[in-house]
This record gives sequence, C-alpha cells and structure tokens, in this order.
Amino acid sequence: MTQAGFTGAAVNAVTKSGTNEVKGTVYTFFRNQDLTGSKVEGEDIFVPDLTQTQFGISIGAPIVKNKLFVFANFERDQREDLGSNFVADRGQGGNNVSRVSANDLQLVSDALGGLGYQTGPFEGYLLDTESTKGILKLDWNINDNNRLALIYNFLRASRDLTANEFAIGRRGPDATTLQFANSGYEINNNIDSFLAELNSTFNNGTVTNKLQVGYSFFDDFRNPFSSPAPAINIQQDGVRAIVAGHEPFSINNRLEQRVFQITDNMNFFSGDHTFTVGFSYENFEFFNSFNLGTYFFADARGAVGVFADFPSVDAFLDAVDNGLIGDAISNAENIFASNNAVPIGTPGGWNLAETHVGQLAFYIQDEWNVTDNFKLTYGIRADKPLYFETRDLVQENIDRKGGLLAEGGTYAPDIQYFDENGDAIFLNSLDLPDNGILWSPRLGFNWDVKSDQSLQIRGGSGIFSGRFPFVWVGNQVQSTDFFFYQTTNPNFQFPQVWRSNLGADYRFENGIVASTDIIYTQDLNAATVNNFGAGTPTGTLPGVDSRPIYLASDRAQIFGGATNAYVFSNVDEGYSFNWSFKLQKQFDNNLFASVAYNFLESFDVNSLGAEISSDIFDLNPAFGNVNTAVTSPSLFGNKHRIIGQLNKSWLYSGGTWGTSIGAFFEYAQGGRFSYTYSGDINNDGSFTNDLIFIPTASQLQQQQFVSADQRDAFEAFIQQDEYLNARRGEYAGRNDILRPWTGRWDVKILQDFNFNVADKKNTIQFSIDILNLGNLINSDWGVVQDPRTTQPLGVTIDGTGNPVYSFDTTQTTTFVNNPDLISRWQMQFGLRYIFN
Repeated sequence: MTQAGFTGAAVNAVTKSGTNEVKGTVYTFFRNQDLTGSKVEGEDIFVPDLTQTQFGISIGAPIVKNKLFVFANFERDQREDLGSNFVADRGQGGNNVSRVSANDLQLVSDALGGLGYQTGPFEGYLLDTESTKGILKLDWNINDNNRLALIYNFLRASRDLTANEFAIGRRGPDATTLQFANSGYEINNNIDSFLAELNSTFNNGTVTNKLQVGYSFFDDFRNPFSSPAPAINIQQDGVRAIVAGHEPFSINNRLEQRVFQITDNMNFFSGDHTFTVGFSYENFEFFNSFNLGTYFFADARGAVGVFADFPSVDAFLDAVDNGLIGDAISNAENIFASNNAVPIGTPGGWNLAETHVGQLAFYIQDEWNVTDNFKLTYGIRADKPLYFETRDLVQENIDRKGGLLAEGGTYAPDIQYFDENGDAIFLNSLDLPDNGILWSPRLGFNWDVKSDQSLQIRGGSGIFSGRFPFVWVGNQVQSTDFFFYQTTNPNFQFPQVWRSNLGADYRFENGIVASTDIIYTQDLNAATVNNFGAGTPTGTLPGVDSRPIYLASDRAQIFGGATNAYVFSNVDEGYSFNWSFKLQKQFDNNLFASVAYNFLESFDVNSLGAEISSDIFDLNPAFGNVNTAVTSPSLFGNKHRIIGQLNKSWLYSGGTWGTSIGAFFEYAQGGRFSYTYSGDINNDGSFTNDLIFIPTASQLQQQQFVSADQRDAFEAFIQQDEYLNARRGEYAGRNDILRPWTGRWDVKILQDFNFNVADKKNTIQFSIDILNLGNLINSDWGVVQDPRTTQPLGVTIDGTGNPVYSFDTTQTTTFVNNPDLISRWQMQFGLRYIFN
C-alpha cells in the first residue's frame, strides 16, 4: 500500500550510509573514437573525434563512533558524440547516406547565410554532454529508539541535442530527413534535493514509525543554438527532408519545479499480524515559459514556421527571392528583442504558465502470517488529486493574453466543438480534471509450499493509481488560445489499472532455480488525446482508397476555417499480458549463470509518446473517426526478449590477485511502427496520423501519382516489403509492424590487485567494458535495423478533392542499418582504488 504514483513500474533507490570504518573508492573511466567500431556490415562509417571521461569519489566514515556517520559521493562526466551518423547524398551510396542531397542542403545554407542567418553544418558536427552530481548523507543514532538520516542530492547537467525527432512532423536526422546543427539546442537540468528520514521505535518494539520529509528544486532550461528565426521545413516528394532555423520548442523554454513531500508509515506488530497505517502528501509548483509558434510568420506570400512546410527547395528559394524568409527572420529578431524587454508573463512578453497541484493519500495494510509458510497481505489505498489555486492561475494566464477573443484576447470558450460521440460541446479551460478519490484495494500472498523455500508460489491482484503527468495539466494552463487549444475533459480521472500476477520459484536438487511469472494488466482509466475540433466524418475519399473523411461541416469552425482542440480523455480499453521464465544457478566454483525469456502482448488506445497534447494526437495513427477508441498494439516494449548472463571470478597468488569476467547477452524483437501518409488525407487536422491504404497492383494504376516513375517505384517498394505485400487492398494497422530481431553481447573484465594498508584490505581495480562484442568480431553482427521511413507516401488533395500521391524513388528497402553507436562495438577502460 505504501507504493503508489505509477501504473507501470517503480524504481526504489537506496543510498549507502557511513559506518564505524572509513571506506571509500576513487574511480575514473575513459573512452575515445579509437575505442568504437568503424564498420557496419562491412561498410566504413565516419568516426569523428569522440571522448568520454568520467571520474568520481565516494567515502563513508564515522564522525562520532556508533553515533554519527557521513557518506558522500561526487561524480563528473564529460563526453562528445556525433550529432548525426547520417551524411548527405553525394551519389556515394551506403547505409548511412540520407536521401537528402548535399547540393540542396548547401543551397539552403547559402541562401540563409546571404540573409545573415547561419545554419551551421549539416553533418559531422559534435554534441557535448556534461554532468556533475553528488550526494551527502548524515546518519545519526539519536538513541536506541530513534535514528535520523539527512540527505542532500545535487545535479548540474547539460546536453546538446538535435531538434526533436518527430514532434510536429519528422525532423530527423535520419535516412529521410536531415537538419542543420544550429537547429538543435542545449538542455540544462539543475536539481537540488533535500530529504530527512526519522525512524522510531515505540512500546518495546511493538510499534515502529518512518517519517520522511523532502523538498526538491528543479531548474530546467534550454539554450538554442539558433539566433532568432522561424523553423524552416522543406519537403522532398511530399515528405519533409530538410530542417533549418530555430528549434521550435526551445524559444525561451524554461521550467522551474518546486516539490514538497511528506510521508509517514506506522507499523503495529500484534501476534501474526503487522498492520501498516500511513499517509502521503505531495505538493508541486511549476513555473513554465513555453513559446511554441512564437516565431511563426505569414502574409500573402506564404507562411514560415513550425506549422508550415515548403514543398521543395525551389519553393524555399523563391521565398528567399520574394523577401518572405528575410521578413520572417526580421520578425523573429524583433519579437526576441521586445519580449526580452519585459518580465516573463507580462502581456507582450514571453508566455508564463504557473501550475499548483498535488496528491494526498491514506492507506492501511495488514500483513498476516496465516501459517508458518503462508503470508497474506491485503489493504486499501485512497489517492486524491489536489489542484489548489490552479483554476485561478488559468484565469491569470487568460488575462495575460488579453482575455476573451471578443475583448482582443485569445480565449474563446464559445467555440462549438465535438465530443467523442460527435455531439456538440463547449470547452472551458477553467474546468479542471475530476479530483475525486481514487480507491486502490490490493491483495497479495506468498506460499512456501514445503516450508523449506524449495517451492514458493506468490501472486496478487489489485488496483494501482498513477499520476497524471503534470506537464499535461500545464498544457491546459498554458494553451488557452483559440488557435492552439489544449485542455482536459471535465470528467477526466488520473490513470488507473487493475493488475494481477502469479509467480513461482522452484529450486532443484542440483541447485538450479526456475522462476516464472505471469502478469495481466487491464486499463481502467487509460489516457488518450482526442481532437474535439473533429466530429464524425461524413464524407468519403474519391477513388480506390474510399476512407471516411471530414467535411467542413464535420469540423469546428472559427473565422471561416477549421480549428482544433486537443483534449485529454479517459478510456477503459487496453491491456497487457506479460509472461517470463528464468533459469539460474550459482555454482561452487564462483560461476553464476542465468537465462530468461519474456513474452509481451500489449494493446492500448494511445501510447502517449509526447509531452504536448497536440503531438500525442498527431503521433497516434488512426483510420476513420479519429476520436473513436480502438485498441491496437502498444508502441512500447519488446514482444520477444531473451537475456542471459555469465559471471566467473578467480582468486590466486594467495588472494593478492583476482579476476572477474561477466557477460550479458540480449536478443529481442520489438520497436513497433506504423505506415502513415505525409499529409492530411482525411482533413482531421493532422499531417502525420493517417494510416496508408495499400493498393493492389490494379488499384495502384488507378491512383494519381506525381509521375509514373513514382508509381512504379512504389509498386517495387510494396513487393519487397513483407508487411505491405501481405496486406494489399487493405489499410495499414496502427503499430502493426515489428522491427527485425536484434542481438548483442556485452562483456566486462575486472582485474584486482589486493594489498593491506594498516591491516585493512585495499584494492586497485582495472576494468575493461566491451559493448556489442559481436560487432568487434564481425561487423555484420550486433547491427540494429530501423525503418528507412514511416511515411513512405506524401499526399495532397487537389482542387477537385482527389488525392495526389508522391513517392521518393530512392526508397528501395524497408529497413536500413542504424549506423549509430548502438550498432557498433564500444570499449571503455576504467581504474578504481577501493580503500578501507
């Protein structure tokens, strides 16, 4: 009952403590470009300068013997990585060659350079990652009945990143799309966290209590590499190919979080029962400046920005010649200067969304030793969401933006939208999600069948309540604008699942332990995002792909055009079945071996793969009524996974020397994806979520393509694609396609030199880590394959309402080898001194 705040899994972190002996370690790890593979399936891969250095120290010691102890750890990590392993097309061919030509990229860069905007390189650029972190812990044995721990954690981290890969359309860098270095950004994460824990014993040991009080401050912000400019997107054959300009999510993007938490658990021991009574309170305050679309620019000549694409490089160059791009850049520079002249949140300045939320929980549990070999645990938990003054903060944000649309602002609660059933609905940003109590009853057992731990059967069933990620509540606070509306259904509830498991462990006489577990999870309050700007589609697409489409009357309207509203809603559909089997044995000669298999079948309505509500909708492939809940395979998790490990250690020369070798292997099939159009074929407001129609050979001849060559090339693509070729005349399914199996072996070698200092054992340890050992032996092994594209077809609707398709003729294979480090061997050397 004490575990909550998750519907998937929880990670329990345990911090070391100091003791009466001084103990510690100093360590460093190093690798560079010479310690990484340079071939994938026999093809040379460009390997840039690469360095990673990590060093740290930890120490535990007594301050007052038996009374007061200290533990401290400090670590520093620095590394450089190649920004993109894909290079531009110069006719050279190869697995890591993108379809985007170097000539086109250079034309774009030169044209922008002529306007004073620097794009940076489109290949060969490096990205830095740095972090400094530490922990300080004091343990105080106050008396025989009370122990106090005080813990301080800090993190100072920064990481260079390319522009978001798939948010609001694809951005690469990959085989389909390349971006310039200055379209990326640096993200900074600073954390300071304090925790006090008091453990007490009362009434001669029959009552214990654990009280935890914590406070954390998170300061996250981005530094864009670009000077002020709109995002610039350029297509090739209907699919985005070149990305330049400012990273759209990094315009004065800053997030501060303050978290206060208090938890108290009291245990009562009475005969065969251990009763636990407790409560938990969490308080979250968010200060978020997010300015997506601020640099968007449009006039009679066209539009430039995150929500607009140029159909070709020539169209972009025309926009340079007619002054559209130059005016868009000047507009961004002026906005940057004027917004910085006033405090964040001031009308006319950078956006500000403040959110204040929390969660309160009470729970009771009984752990009952029914017999010496059978334990039953049961209880109930109540979680209540708290929104404090968040409603007032929404109103403040509406007021900052000028109030109602009729008053000159951007808030328009009188727009008529459509709910999940296609019925008329009006949405109000001031209506926060439901904050009713979420009840979570749970039951579990453990049965030592023979009372000797040779056969144990365990299991349980219960409801688990998770948090609604508060960034999505922040979307409602922030996005009150009629042109980009994000909110939640008034009856929306925090996520809940009903999970049941059954497992067994059996120890054979020869020492082998076999374990198996079955877990079944049913969604109760799963989350999804609907576009309430789209009702029930009443139109039909002309031609062989006769899918339902949205007519103007099926869309919410404002200013004579369609508008969107992205709304978080609940569905009670979705489930997962997880089965695992494991064999392991600890041998007498310091050899340990294990092997395990896991099978996962998981279905959901929406895999929720983004932070922004509109992206969650756009990234959820659909067919027909896009607001109808349809279960299909979940985007996450491996369907099949086999893992194993071998560990062997030796001591020799009287214990002076020690060697340990460990190996880990994994073979898995997962990485689901869908085939969707690049374009809005059904007029639902998304250019990325429409599942493609797979025509038969005769149907393909009836479809209108930009050219006959493109039609023929698409026919060849279908024939070589196992999934497409087996489903001709049908629609592609959501997350239906699995990537090929992947496999890898990782090896770690430790060499210890042990010696005594003041009668205490000390160790100097040298380590070698080899990741993806198979690729070191043979460059064909350990290679990961990714889909060359998930949007093979571009589509536009012509003036008569008919679809016109485009296909890049360079797409000849479904999968391409991933040339990143994940497909190549890597080696790292380490040195550690362990002292006592």
